[in-house]
Amino acid sequence: EPAMIKMRESYHHRRDFVVMRLNEMGIDCHAPGGAFYVFADIRKTGLSSKEFATQLLEAENVAAVPGDAFGESGEGFLRCCYATSFEELKTAMMRMERFIGTL
Repeated sequence: EPAMIKMRESYHHRRDFVVMRLNEMGIDCHAPGGAFYVFADIRKTGLSSKEFATQLLEAENVAAVPGDAFGESGEGFLRCCYATSFEELKTAMMRMERFIGTL
C-alpha cells in the first residue's frame, strides 16, 4: 500500500503543478477530482480548440487534445494529460507559456 500512496501523491503533485502553471499563464484551469487530465479553458486566446492544439504542436512540439473531440460543449477547452514525468511537464508548461506569449 505505501507504494500506491506514493504514486497517488506523485500524480497529485503533477496535477497541482500543471493547474498552477496554466493559471499563471492566464489559462483558467481547475484541479480535476480524478483522471490524469486537466481541462483547460483556452477561450481567452481567441483560437478554437483545434487551432490552439495544432498550433501548439507545430510551434512547440507539445501535444494536447482539442476539447471539441469530447463533444460540442468541449469547444474552447484543451485536454492536457499529466501522466508523464515531472521534467517533461515542466518543459511542456514552459513551451506552452512561450506559445501563449506569441498570441
